[in-house]
Amino acid sequence: MSTKRNAIPFVLALIMMITSACGAAATPQATSKPKTHVYTTSAPALQSAAATQAPAAQLPMPVSQPQPAMQAAPTMAAGLSNQGNQPPAYLQNPNNQQTYDTFFQDYGVNPRIDTGDDHLSTFALDVDTGAYSIMRNYVNQGGLPPQDSVRVEEYVNYFNQGYPYPPEGQAFGINIDGGPSPFEENQAYQIMRVGIQGYAVSEEERKDVSLTFVIDISGSMDMDNRLGLVKRSLGLLVKQLRPSDRVSIVVYGTSAKVILEPTAGDHTDRILRAIDRLEPGGVTNAEAGLLLGYQMADEAFIREGINRVILCSDGVANLGETDAGSIWNEISEYAGKHITLTTVGFGMDNYNDVLMEQLADKGNGFYAYVDDIQEARRLFIENLTSTLQVIALDARVQVDFNPEVVSRYRLVGFENRDIADEDFRNEHVKAGQVGAGHSVTALYEIKLNEEGRGNIATVYLRWKNPDSLKSIETSESYSTDQLASSFNRTNPHFQWTVLVAEYAEVLRDSYWAKNISLFSIQTEAERVSDRLNEDEDVAEFVTLMHQAVRYAGE
Repeated sequence: MSTKRNAIPFVLALIMMITSACGAAATPQATSKPKTHVYTTSAPALQSAAATQAPAAQLPMPVSQPQPAMQAAPTMAAGLSNQGNQPPAYLQNPNNQQTYDTFFQDYGVNPRIDTGDDHLSTFALDVDTGAYSIMRNYVNQGGLPPQDSVRVEEYVNYFNQGYPYPPEGQAFGINIDGGPSPFEENQAYQIMRVGIQGYAVSEEERKDVSLTFVIDISGSMDMDNRLGLVKRSLGLLVKQLRPSDRVSIVVYGTSAKVILEPTAGDHTDRILRAIDRLEPGGVTNAEAGLLLGYQMADEAFIREGINRVILCSDGVANLGETDAGSIWNEISEYAGKHITLTTVGFGMDNYNDVLMEQLADKGNGFYAYVDDIQEARRLFIENLTSTLQVIALDARVQVDFNPEVVSRYRLVGFENRDIADEDFRNEHVKAGQVGAGHSVTALYEIKLNEEGRGNIATVYLRWKNPDSLKSIETSESYSTDQLASSFNRTNPHFQWTVLVAEYAEVLRDSYWAKNISLFSIQTEAERVSDRLNEDEDVAEFVTLMHQAVRYAGE
């Protein structure tokens, strides 16, 4: 539950202090309802001097653990506060310049849970990485991202985890490791990493693909880092296609229209000409664009192939249905026809992250955010097969903790991927899509019983084969004798993942990271990066960390 920085009534403060004195339990409650926050910013705001300040924080106030003396929740930079749902200081518009709305959603922060109350943790797999690219965009423009934009699992899943591919004939491998937390505040807790690694598919083995580009050409896309970057990004993808692949293009502004009928993948010049001719204008009817896009995808359907709609937009919708649920009601009939959806976000300042992420979830796809041509190259060249070919639908994990060994646990991230424990084997409950070669990682903070020894947990993985739609399940157990004795003795990829997750926790002002500084994470990240010095993403993150520490005033 987000804490508002307004004055707190004296009576409430007195009650909370009395509760604290009586030794209330130390588990915050999860946010009951997600909140969508609209950050209003001026076009040049991110270039201003105020951009060096950190966003004010909204601390998830624990119901059963009051804060001493009812002090305001800590922020990432001294002296900043957030009155209600006001945007962070560096996003405010003091000069009444032209403003734009940027939408992010607060899904809360997971609490620590006693295994005596609930020993099962169930969630849908998530291969999205959009939140990480959004953070990088903000940092590179001179500020920290709004806390509501941070989804921890998307930061973690941006990086190579170093998992081995599963043996031939096996779709997934379950990898589990763990060790002590490197942060003094959490030394009573171990950290357990659960990694799911899918099998890889070579370019030669990739199925034929029918792609339908649905491109937003409304007036809000009239920027080089929007429609201009869309053109360059799709150009990279088109050049990777084979003669047996197909491309269709639908564009939308005030209305939607087809500008390229299904075209063979080796007609590169024809496809690129259609893309290059795009001009922005009009308002934004995303509903019409997606509906026509799915109709085209249905017409161009390849049996035994990959059929995917790729939406390129800033997520702004202001004509027709404008929210993900309503838009999806219009096109849901196509979801059962093996047509998946990838949403790719472009631009900031007047950007709807909520719509882009939720559409991808509903469309059995994934969400990415392209902030520069390097990210486009990563998505459409380096990871093309993973981007296109699905190896699992409705993929989900259930972790069964042993109460005799584990007293308490917390899933770090995945707040909007929760599945009811009893629905783990429910065939009608949607979960996540996984592409070829993709990995998904979840971190758990776990507190062991003082004399606890033996099996810590059993991890169950369940998914549907995308061709047969048959459900498959596998499992792996993990015990105390497999835990590392110290953080420095764990796998360097494990160490890196813990640090990236903690960075995200600090950025979103998680209650569980309230006493951890970005500088302390930076120090550890520099050490671990020496052991992963061939990974360009690791090197880039260290640079981003240096910038973030500076913006936070540490």
